[in-house]
Amino acid sequence: MREYPGSVFLADCPARLAIEIIADKWAVVVLFALSRKPCRHGELIDQIGGISRKVLTQTLRRLQGYGLVERHAEGGGKVEYVLTDLGRTLTGPIAALTQWAHEHGGAVAAFQESAESAESTD
Repeated sequence: MREYPGSVFLADCPARLAIEIIADKWAVVVLFALSRKPCRHGELIDQIGGISRKVLTQTLRRLQGYGLVERHAEGGGKVEYVLTDLGRTLTGPIAALTQWAHEHGGAVAAFQESAESAESTD
C-alpha cells in the first residue's frame, strides 16, 4: 500500500474528511446514480428506494458543498444534478464497492441474521 503524508487517524487529515463524506449513508448511493447519468431530483427519488425528498436534498447539498456534484438549472425550471470532474474520480472506487456489495452482501446479511438469532436465544 502506498504511503501518504498525514494519517486518517488525525482529525485534521484531508483523507479522513474524504472518507467521512463517502461514508455517509446516502452519499455513495446518490453518487452511484449520478455516475450513470445526470438526474433530476424526482428521478433520483424514483431510483433510490427508501430515501426521503428532504434527505435527498440534504445529501445533494452536502455533495455540492464538497465539490462532488453540480446543480444545473435549465430553462423552464428544470434542474439536473451531475457529477463534477472531482465527483467522477469516485466512479471507479464506487464501482468496486458496488461489486463487493453484490458479491458479499448476502454473506453480511446472513451473518447479521445469525448474530441476531444467537442474541435472541441468550
